[in-house]
Amino acid sequence: MKKSFTPWIGAGTTFVMAATLLAGCGSATNTTQETSKAGGAAATAAAKPFAGKTISLVTANHPWADAIKPLLPDFEKETGIKVNVESFFEDQLTQKLTVQFTSGSATPDVFMYRPLQEGKLFFKNGWVQPLDDYAKKDPNYDFKDFSPSAIGSTTVDAKLAGIPIITEQEILYYRKDLLEKAGIAVPKTLDELQAAVKKLHDPKNEMYGFVARGQRSPLVTQVSSFLYSEGADFTNGDKATINTPEAVKAFTTYGTLLKDYAPPGVLNMSWPQAFGIFAQGKVAFLTDANSLYNNAIDPAKSQVADKVGFAVFPGGKAGSKPYSITSWGLAMNAKSGNKDATWAFIQWATSKDVVLKTQQKGNPGARASVWDKPEGTTGFPAALVPIIKESAKTGVDHDRPTVISVGEARDAVGEIVQKLMTGETNIQPVADKANQALQTIMDKDKTK
Repeated sequence: MKKSFTPWIGAGTTFVMAATLLAGCGSATNTTQETSKAGGAAATAAAKPFAGKTISLVTANHPWADAIKPLLPDFEKETGIKVNVESFFEDQLTQKLTVQFTSGSATPDVFMYRPLQEGKLFFKNGWVQPLDDYAKKDPNYDFKDFSPSAIGSTTVDAKLAGIPIITEQEILYYRKDLLEKAGIAVPKTLDELQAAVKKLHDPKNEMYGFVARGQRSPLVTQVSSFLYSEGADFTNGDKATINTPEAVKAFTTYGTLLKDYAPPGVLNMSWPQAFGIFAQGKVAFLTDANSLYNNAIDPAKSQVADKVGFAVFPGGKAGSKPYSITSWGLAMNAKSGNKDATWAFIQWATSKDVVLKTQQKGNPGARASVWDKPEGTTGFPAALVPIIKESAKTGVDHDRPTVISVGEARDAVGEIVQKLMTGETNIQPVADKANQALQTIMDKDKTK
């Protein structure tokens, strides 16, 4: 790991030379003693370039934080930096950061954040330090090793606002036993998915063809892959585009699957409820985040743990285009008084060696080289690994409208699907109205 900190070795070498020259003023014995002392001090300075520095780290209560904390003593020993850590629940974390940054606080120096939820707001307000120069100045860091879609998630206005630590893609979960019994191949297209769902739907025997998030705001991230795979998106530049023919088709597919083939109560389901009923063995297909796989295959949570398969998100008109995002990143406070030391921590925490260790604990990282190592995939089911790797190659770097007012935008988009689920047959006027609402939100964001 020491290679990560080679940029500071030169300072220690200079110190050795200076100390040796000064020692020449004394006797031979003293010279030897002083040179030895100076060499020891220089070695310490080189090994701990930030000795005496303290930085503050704020994390979410998240498995990545649980994995990184035991590794901190190694970082502190190597650099001399003391890391003070605080952890909070997600909503508390956002509130704490917003309050501190609004007041101009220089702490925390480094923090976990959700790039697609609050990243644009934090960046526009000048609360995060662009990291472009830091990330690209040390060849050993190998910035190009990060997944392009993961970096896309943490980029705002062409500036690198953070470094990815947790990635996520939408995939297809399915019941292997049901497909085999019915002689159905794993769906590779959305048309094939709809046909398979219809064939396996048997509500009289409490077997439903499909389930996914049906709540207005939560569903938006999951319908995004339907949008992209049909060649649509939430926006195009400064224009809202959720009423195009491609977008309407995607919303119709998702909404119809939920209206006609999902269990009762799907209108109020987010991911815990969707996974819950899938794990009870009452649903054939589920689309959701790969990061939630344990809810489907853990015998303690799932009655069909050994019957669950994973597949790449089915393709539409534009092919298979699931979201492939950074769900959590690390960012630097723009007002930090310890920026070099803070970057040293970010560089270490997102280095290949440390990503390997955190990924072995089940935290899906963004470095391609770690996914290519057999030891880098031990924290995941073998059948899921190729699905993750393939999804990262073809995926899109956002799973919701990339705006400042994310909550309002999600409500506007979710309205389209919910109207369809509750019986609206002419969805175009609904999409037109939602598109205008989204455009208003985007226009208002420009004044913030």
